[in-house]
Amino acid sequence: MMDLGLLKTLVAVVDEGSFTRAAQRVHRTQSTVSQQIRRLEDDVGRQLLMRDRSGVNVTPTRHGELLAQYARKLLAISMEAVDAMENDARVSTVRVGLPEDIDARRMADMLSRFVQRHRDIRLDIVAGMSVDLRERLSAGDLELALVKREPGQGDALMAWPETLVWAMAANADTDELAHAPVPLALFPQGCIYRQRAIRSLDAAQRPWRTAFGSHSLTGIQAAVSSGLGVSVLPETVLLSDHRICDALPPPPPAEIALVEGGAPASAPRRALADFLAATVGETLGLTVAQGPSGR
Repeated sequence: MMDLGLLKTLVAVVDEGSFTRAAQRVHRTQSTVSQQIRRLEDDVGRQLLMRDRSGVNVTPTRHGELLAQYARKLLAISMEAVDAMENDARVSTVRVGLPEDIDARRMADMLSRFVQRHRDIRLDIVAGMSVDLRERLSAGDLELALVKREPGQGDALMAWPETLVWAMAANADTDELAHAPVPLALFPQGCIYRQRAIRSLDAAQRPWRTAFGSHSLTGIQAAVSSGLGVSVLPETVLLSDHRICDALPPPPPAEIALVEGGAPASAPRRALADFLAATVGETLGLTVAQGPSGR
């Protein structure tokens, strides 16, 4: 392993063409610079520099020129590593949770804008069901989270009412729903969309069956598009090959809430919370926002 300090001295001598000027550049005495070059030559087993007849000017040998090229690269990488460590120390991380039953593409684009504006803040994003995100908030694993929930269910920094509808394939026949158990495309247990679908049908004494299950909004949307089943979804995420099914009892609205953990809020966390409060509604097509609740 070559000493970076010795390589730095070699580059200085090659650039300056003089031990005296190189010594001034690296803040060493001339004798120290000469000793470092001899030590480096001993390490590599090659002569690296030659003096002219006057003994004042110095030129690199073939091996000296080659090693100087590598030395410049190694020194640049070393400085890059030091800079990365210093920058990393200035970067703050905010752990935020997002529900899996949300429009991931829109949210990713929105959060990308935040990261571009705040280069000193890094986001650690966790996707999961809202019930799991709330548990992780309580445990201190997350600092902020967007969750789907019953309207007004607890404290929130901001909340947005979410209109829910029955979604079905655009070419599906609604008459078929009247003569057989309703085929449902459902999110897992704990999802409010699942609860809305089942409770609405049970209240109307309509038989139903599980036709498809998925954690992701994309999966449920695809199942509806293909006609595998119908599902309760936010009106804002219906696709061009979906239509609203009026033959089933309308589900009540839900709520998207921005909630925080119990630890004291840091400046980066407040910056992200302010950004989310200002942009989530527009991003997801939720135009009406409610201010902090339960405070």
